[in-house]
Amino acid sequence: MNDFKAVVMTPQIYRYVREQAGQPSAVQEKLIARTLELGDSAEMQIPHEQAVLLSLLVKLTGAQTVVEVGTYTGYSTLAFAQALPPSGKVITCDISSEWTAIAEEAWQAAGVRDRIELRLGAAAQTLAELPEEPVIDLVFIDADKVGYVHYWDLLVPRVRQGGLLLADNTLYYGEAAAEQPEGNAAAIDAFNRFVRTDTRVESVLVPIADGLTMARKK
Repeated sequence: MNDFKAVVMTPQIYRYVREQAGQPSAVQEKLIARTLELGDSAEMQIPHEQAVLLSLLVKLTGAQTVVEVGTYTGYSTLAFAQALPPSGKVITCDISSEWTAIAEEAWQAAGVRDRIELRLGAAAQTLAELPEEPVIDLVFIDADKVGYVHYWDLLVPRVRQGGLLLADNTLYYGEAAAEQPEGNAAAIDAFNRFVRTDTRVESVLVPIADGLTMARKK
């Protein structure tokens, strides 16, 4: 192809990108710090510029109901909740009471705890128990990679026409693009192929952070 146009993300360019997203709030700064204390798992927290994008997408779509698969310490949940109107709701799913306890402190401090419904337990079961009517405005999948296709299939029928489905880590450190990806990268590659041929949606993979798939339900 002769239409290749991309910028190699050097540390200097990345700092510039981060600057365009503005500074995290005091609550966000504290949540970032608390998450970093957890060690290696902190890499699961989305970067601030991605949180800003998620907030913008809520406002652009006029979302009232958001469903999130994978809460961790709640940075993305916070971004959704702060962008929602007071009557809006984020239903967020996770299996860790330890990590989500940190999240709940941040949500409370930000004054948006009443907009968030935390459901602990297996995500597939939680999603299957949601009403079958297509009333969800926006979905964000950021959990175990082997479960992505199943979560997607459970959620697409429940998303309204014109609603937005988002899936995180769809580059998986770039490993999903390998000729023979392995492990989680292979699961992500299979998911990407599945979404690309899913006639229920129109989609694109955006190279922000670790890759973000965005799809509009037809």
